[in-house]
Amino acid sequence: MTEQKSSSFWDRALSNIRGIWGKIASGTEDVFSQKTHWSPDLDDKDQERLIEQMRACLEGRGGEVSARARAAALGHAYLALNETGRKRFLRVLADTFDIDRRQVDEAVVALQAAVEPAKRRSAEAKLRRALLASRVKLLTQFNALPEGVKFLVDLRNELLDWSVNEPGLADLEGDLKSLLGTWFDVGFLELRQITWSAPASLLEKLFEYEKVQEIRSWVDLKNRLAADRRCFAFFHPRMPDEPLIFVWVALVRGMATNVQVLLDETAPQDDPNVADTAIFYSISNAQEGLRGINFGNFLIKRVLDRLSAELKGLKTFATLSPIPGFMGWVKKGLTADDMFEIVPEAERIALTALAGVAAPEAALKALLATPNWHNDAPVAEVLKMPIMRLVAHYLIEEKRSGGTARDSVAHFHLNNGARIEQLNWLANTSPRGFEESAGMMLNYCYEPEQIEANHEFYRGGHAVIASPKVRELLVNKQRTNGGRAPARQGQPATQSPAQAAN
Repeated sequence: MTEQKSSSFWDRALSNIRGIWGKIASGTEDVFSQKTHWSPDLDDKDQERLIEQMRACLEGRGGEVSARARAAALGHAYLALNETGRKRFLRVLADTFDIDRRQVDEAVVALQAAVEPAKRRSAEAKLRRALLASRVKLLTQFNALPEGVKFLVDLRNELLDWSVNEPGLADLEGDLKSLLGTWFDVGFLELRQITWSAPASLLEKLFEYEKVQEIRSWVDLKNRLAADRRCFAFFHPRMPDEPLIFVWVALVRGMATNVQVLLDETAPQDDPNVADTAIFYSISNAQEGLRGINFGNFLIKRVLDRLSAELKGLKTFATLSPIPGFMGWVKKGLTADDMFEIVPEAERIALTALAGVAAPEAALKALLATPNWHNDAPVAEVLKMPIMRLVAHYLIEEKRSGGTARDSVAHFHLNNGARIEQLNWLANTSPRGFEESAGMMLNYCYEPEQIEANHEFYRGGHAVIASPKVRELLVNKQRTNGGRAPARQGQPATQSPAQAAN
């Protein structure tokens, strides 16, 4: 989290929560809640008082009302601290209220000694309790407070950065992730359509949370919420005014291939009842504190079902997606051997001749670094096919250590059961589009009856599922492989999951 974002979060948190929690905290006579002057960086004396209050919360002194007031006092104090103080607060929580390793060792010994089934079950239960850090119970108490769940989500957002080099904080972050993962099970989430008539406070959050296609103005936002557009989001009952993740949909005829055209504010509205294609052109996680808790796949499936029920004319469900990792791979990972395997000789010669550079990969990088190269017809013509082939290779062949697609957006959609349908040349001519993917975008296609099979096929480590016209771009690589298409685990990459299963 950047300092600017961190400050913004705490400004909002203080205004929305501090006053409420201060009133709740005043309901207990505990001296901790009555102390109003905390050192902003939580000095040693205040840390001692903090430990005392946390123990009081865990012991439940005074019943539920007092426990709730003490939890509010803790949160109220935390929000009043500066960054140094908040880190110290969390270190106290992580270190002092970690698992008791002596109890764990004793429970392990008891389990090993247990022979009778009843004694073994009892020993297993004791070990499970010993492995649960006491801080988890304390964190759970915030669930009963107004805005308490949102507080924990944003607290984890800060922890994600702070815990990178601190094992103790990393364990605390893991406990919090597990807790939030239980609370944010997809069964608890509500799918809602966001329209132009939504409260202004909610519409303003769309500006803040949109990560893929920046919302430029209120006119732009109104266009995205027009009759031939849709916006859907998941909400949680304890955060009813905060979208968790949201998706933008355009209802069009035919496959969309250019994001500037799709979002053109001056274009006439289409009749959604004659649309045959739903284009998912942006999906954004709104809560960074829920990173790693995946419900994006459920969002797509739920929206697909809802649109199918509403608009019977829809036959195709596809995305218009960025390729955020492509240019990073070109700049750092592309080699002469890659160019030889992927790009035919004639295209490599054309690149080097135009750039005046002997090495084709250096020629490619030099031409892509030329300002406004897409407006220079000869340069764009020479670059087009090599770029298309390299993108196809990057999406289909470049993998992470676990065997999944290297590109994060590709992994998201392939893991959700989509297939790579087509690549679109100069589909995003914004500065960000060129910086990330040389202006390229692609369509992933979701076929309802194939989603589960595609998901299982991809997760099984087989070849990335792509249409024949995309795989044809790898023709040079296939020639270097003796005329065979790339394969995974013995299955031809051009087969569908159903064919591979037979």
